[in-house]
Amino acid sequence: MTEIQAPGPAKSKKKPDPCAFVIFGVTGDLAHRLVIAALYNLQASDLLPEKFCVVGIARKDMTGAELRDDLMKGLKQYATRPVDDAIAQKLLNCVTCIEADPGEPESFDRMREQLDKLEEARGTGGNRLFYLATPPSAFAPIARQLGRTGMLKENGSWRRLVVEKPFGTDLESAKKLNNELLGLMNEQQIYRIDHYLGKETVQNILVLRFANGMFEPIWNRNHIDHVQITVDEKLGVGHRGSFYDATGALRDMVPNHLFQLLSLVAMEPPARFEANAVRSEKAEVLAAVTTQTEAEALQNSVRAQYVAGHVGDTDIGDYLKTKDVKDGSTTETYAAMKLSIDNWRWAGVPFYLRTGKALGIKRTEVAIKFKQAPFAMFRDMSVESLAENFLVIAVEPNEGISLKFNTKVPGPAVEIDGVEMKFRYKDYFQAAPATGYETLIYDCMIGDNILFQRADSVEAGWRAVQPFLDAWKKAGKDGLKTYNAGSEGPDEANDLLKRDGRSWRVLS
Repeated sequence: MTEIQAPGPAKSKKKPDPCAFVIFGVTGDLAHRLVIAALYNLQASDLLPEKFCVVGIARKDMTGAELRDDLMKGLKQYATRPVDDAIAQKLLNCVTCIEADPGEPESFDRMREQLDKLEEARGTGGNRLFYLATPPSAFAPIARQLGRTGMLKENGSWRRLVVEKPFGTDLESAKKLNNELLGLMNEQQIYRIDHYLGKETVQNILVLRFANGMFEPIWNRNHIDHVQITVDEKLGVGHRGSFYDATGALRDMVPNHLFQLLSLVAMEPPARFEANAVRSEKAEVLAAVTTQTEAEALQNSVRAQYVAGHVGDTDIGDYLKTKDVKDGSTTETYAAMKLSIDNWRWAGVPFYLRTGKALGIKRTEVAIKFKQAPFAMFRDMSVESLAENFLVIAVEPNEGISLKFNTKVPGPAVEIDGVEMKFRYKDYFQAAPATGYETLIYDCMIGDNILFQRADSVEAGWRAVQPFLDAWKKAGKDGLKTYNAGSEGPDEANDLLKRDGRSWRVLS
């Protein structure tokens, strides 16, 4: 696991092996917004191999010069820091364009020949990182052609495949995709990427828990009342109506982003801080998430769609009026659920998850609520209540950690109030702005898969949410709630906690 810092400190990190970085979908939004911007930041930090080339795979006939011009425009639009033309040109000078289409198998034969010649000229030694920045429907067809042409075989050089989310659309499709990929290569070659794990605060959860003796002894059901995981977004669906209407909030966010946060918070201490040990513990805790019946799933969840409203100064219309959204769609733009983990550490501790689009605030956080201290000793004083003890790990937009606890208000009377201790990354560390993909791409190149999901972890996540998918599909419009764009979400989401005598933490 690595961190991307300013160019000076990064020079102490080892450079990856020479390699070819092959991007499928190089003309798409993901490549422009994140992948190329991340490669630029790695170049600026001197963390790319000395012998390196970027190969853009495009369906239409495009020259290398045209692709380089296109990527430069995208870089200037999406870069996280001012673009230095010399650094950008050094990166783009190693960009080549090759035409290939999984619907035309012979194009992959030509691609293999062109890659062989390019690698010989560039001296990359046959190491190849294939990045699938494509729609999910293209994952398996591309992998098949790479396998058929022998481009995934490791003969003295490494070959790795990066697969974007969503990895499957349900448990059955995830199993099918895993089986297909594992029939072409081994697990160590597959990097199922989730950009949330590139965020510093997410990686810091492991350090917070296991490098501080004060936290781990109380990180269990004896001291923790419940856990809240929130991923709220201000943006609506926008121009992604076709994709989103076939996906929904649960598929889009829960089995990947929210479950990655859950697994890091709830996993057991690994024997060693290395990929297999960490990934095994994450898979174990996801496998321990109680599988609910469809009736339980309906009772322990809320789904909703947004209707017209205002998010700040932006007007957002009804979800059902979004372009490419089907008439009468029951796809949820908000999902909240209550889960439990059936093991010794977490038995009886509920995990509440919520995520949604077009909400009033952008916020990603994990809030750990500790059990209430006994109140009886204060019954004869002017103390009406104690503030709740929350440890909050903020992931977006302001990365940091805060702890809320009770203290005496200055004065002759005993009055108690809740106060916060806050740590913010930007106040303590001078880190260069990043996309979140830098760490992940660098780790792919050096062969460190600690931040990437394994097949068993992916399937365990889908297994946990499958009852919700099935129950919601059968229910149709029954139980589908609405909420105004710019609000905190549907009022019914509060009932998930209220009936347990709890409430959502107020976001700010």
